[in-house]
Amino acid sequence: MATILVVDDELGIRALLSEILADEGHTIELAENAAQARACRERLRPDLVLLDIWMPDVDGITLLKEWGATSLLNMPVIMMSGHGTIDTAVEATKFGAMAFLEKPITLQKLLRAVEQGLAKPASRTGALSHATSNSHDDTGLTVESAMTGGVMLPTAPLMLGPQSEQSFDLDRPLREARDAFEKSYFEFHLAQENGSMTRVAEKTGLERTHLYRKLKQLGVDLSRNKRSGML
Repeated sequence: MATILVVDDELGIRALLSEILADEGHTIELAENAAQARACRERLRPDLVLLDIWMPDVDGITLLKEWGATSLLNMPVIMMSGHGTIDTAVEATKFGAMAFLEKPITLQKLLRAVEQGLAKPASRTGALSHATSNSHDDTGLTVESAMTGGVMLPTAPLMLGPQSEQSFDLDRPLREARDAFEKSYFEFHLAQENGSMTRVAEKTGLERTHLYRKLKQLGVDLSRNKRSGML
């Protein structure tokens, strides 16, 4: 797995991104400002960097430019911001970023961007001219699509069942985000197994009584999944 550097001045976002990516098997290093990011990048040579734009000392775009100017931009960089614009995305592309995630970041977008970033080396070629020429409001171009030449990135949230879907707001307390994910996870498996607690317990690796307590704690509605004899 990869070594990923997460640079964000918000403790909650650093902690949540770290937990999610660590669960995927990656080694995570954290930095809350540009100074720490420089030190971590020099010490660890990360395989990928998640870099927030708005930071108190040096903003992410400036740090990205610095790495590029000093030949240190030899890893994929994914920019993050809750206040991004198409112009910002285009600028990030110009200076070497390979993707741009708008906060709040959904779980699926995060994992997809990381997977794509690790699958190819850092690229300084973006869709600058295309994004610039199509940046007016009626094109439907988003900040993220500006990073891919105006082609919309898949944005489907995590599917939970045949007719249900859920996206995850990462800009929230860690416990709330984790509970939301676990609730969706168990609802998905209950739907897949037609409400069978026995089969869900086997599939998730939990003891049946523990699973039942967990579902009640998370507020999962068991009645809609219940079938005769299943519980």
